Amino acid sequence: MDKSAIKSKIEALRNELAEHNYKYYVLNQPSISDYDFDMKLKELEALENENPEFFDPNSPTQRVGSDINQEFEQVKHEYRMLSLSNSYSKEELVDFDSRIRKLITEPFEYVCELKFDGASISLIYENGELDRAVTRGDGEKGDDVTTNARTIKSIPLKLKGPGYPSKFEIRGEILLPFATFDELNKAREKAGEPLYANPRNTASGSLKMQNSAEVAKRRLDGYFYYLLGENLPEDGHFENIQHAKKWGFKTSEHTQKCKNIDEVLEYIDNWDEKRNDLPVATDGIVIKVNSIRLQNNLGFTAKSPRWAIAYKFSAERVSTILESVSYQVGRTGAVTPVANLTPVLLAGTTVKRASLHNADIIENLNLHINDEVYVEKGGEIIPKIVGVDESKRHPMAIKVDFIKNCPECETKLVRQEGEAAFYCPNESGCPPQIKGRIEHFISRKAMNIDGLGQETIELLHHEGLIKNSADLYELKAEQIIPLERLGEKSAQRILKSLEESKQIPFERVLYALGIRFVGETVAKILANKLINIDQIMNSTIEELADINEIGGKIAESAIAFFEQEANVQIIESLRSHGLQFELDEGSLEGRSEKLTGLSIIISGTFEKFSRDELKKLIEKNGGKNVGSISKKTSYMLAGSNVGPSKLEKVQKLGIPMISEDDFLKMIE
Repeated sequence: MDKSAIKSKIEALRNELAEHNYKYYVLNQPSISDYDFDMKLKELEALENENPEFFDPNSPTQRVGSDINQEFEQVKHEYRMLSLSNSYSKEELVDFDSRIRKLITEPFEYVCELKFDGASISLIYENGELDRAVTRGDGEKGDDVTTNARTIKSIPLKLKGPGYPSKFEIRGEILLPFATFDELNKAREKAGEPLYANPRNTASGSLKMQNSAEVAKRRLDGYFYYLLGENLPEDGHFENIQHAKKWGFKTSEHTQKCKNIDEVLEYIDNWDEKRNDLPVATDGIVIKVNSIRLQNNLGFTAKSPRWAIAYKFSAERVSTILESVSYQVGRTGAVTPVANLTPVLLAGTTVKRASLHNADIIENLNLHINDEVYVEKGGEIIPKIVGVDESKRHPMAIKVDFIKNCPECETKLVRQEGEAAFYCPNESGCPPQIKGRIEHFISRKAMNIDGLGQETIELLHHEGLIKNSADLYELKAEQIIPLERLGEKSAQRILKSLEESKQIPFERVLYALGIRFVGETVAKILANKLINIDQIMNSTIEELADINEIGGKIAESAIAFFEQEANVQIIESLRSHGLQFELDEGSLEGRSEKLTGLSIIISGTFEKFSRDELKKLIEKNGGKNVGSISKKTSYMLAGSNVGPSKLEKVQKLGIPMISEDDFLKMIE
């Protein structure tokens, strides 16, 4: 290949990898497997090494990667937190062993660990207590997510027993167990919301949520596997992890010491078969030199440690036939395509369906009916189509085009700018949307109506007894008793529960209305800020968007909801039946306007209140919490350990700093 062709090939690979990065990290819509991505990256890396004249500092090969979010305080890692180099073949592991043996002349051991597929975290402990939790970030610095980390039950806040250093760091992986991920997706599917793609992305996104109470509901888990510090108990990495387990950390029972590379390869063979039996996602094995002294001698390259390597499992992939594509309509009107497949065994289960997520994925795959498609599960719960064998496509095969009209009511679908999904706009006449909204209304976290479920709602709707949630309060015993599978006892239970629901507090009633993007947390924020439904309905987009944690997307959705006359009529009907559409006196107690017009950023740790408690006090007194510093910031409420970058920015902009005591005097 001449230099011109090589340059063109390099540029094409760079552009392709950049596009895949964008789809993966920004759109959360990966269109290529991790293995295929890494193979393309290795090809590019080899071409660049052989042709240094085409070096580009912005090439994907020069990217370490970063999960930094400007909404969080950035903290510099005391020890760099870099990623591992990946291998996909045993030959590469043998080469790794040969390189190590050239550099180390004394006997040594390896440690093999399961490579958990989640979000990397660094925890710093001082005097046996959790001081700070920081994400990997760009390896040099990461986001301070301490408040969120404190909600994770497998992270000890205080250590057990003696023997731990006065200060040390432990690293691990924050995960979402398969069972929990499955529950979350079932709830989203029922609510008509797009499904999460995989446990890894969901765990990472959960860790970066602004509301720690919402993080707690995600029930994240974690495994911890690496200690750093000046006074560790042992030189052996494996032995230090055993100490960490005694101190209260959750460690993997499957970590194993190996005398040589042959034992490492046996460990890999064993777990390549057994990994599908684990309760959490794993995507490989990490191999480390056990001695910390030898680790320090081996040191680091620019991007990874020389003393460790990751062996990545290939995601299990099978081929089958795409028989058809069907479409599901959720309560919000979102239309989700589903691939119907010839049944095939994959990762221990029979797969008949695979999510296609949206129209763009169908288009990118260039799907045709009766295509032979490749399906992967790997760390995913939901099988996905990752490719097509176009060489086996029949010349008369029919291309899959995303439908133009709703499969339930025939209304023309719409796609809003910036969104991947198509929606049916016929909110009041599309049966799945009507029934979905009523099912959401009666759900446990909303109105919690006992005796009603999906089948009963289907029956009541089919019989013409309900067309919206307000109709539930018009039901009579004599209408319910004759219905199939019900009867007098069921009727009495339903009517009793409906009557009791009239005492459900306003924020849950607001959530029950099913306004798009208004979940439990947003409903609570709106209710506490605006007090009653009339103030919410009469607010402008700008007024709603200005409320902390609301923003333009939610504000637009709320305004659009209240502009629908049918929705307003339902609210008035529910109000006439006695439902709560304003905060009760207990919730209003202690409110003031002392901080009205003030934007306050909180940073550091405090003695009298937690950060979440201080945020609530700011809002209760009319102020606004902000997550980043700007000229509009009125004050920084500063505790101890404020990050130097934030201090510098505050001083540069001349923003006043107040202490916890100063703040409490302001709201006395």
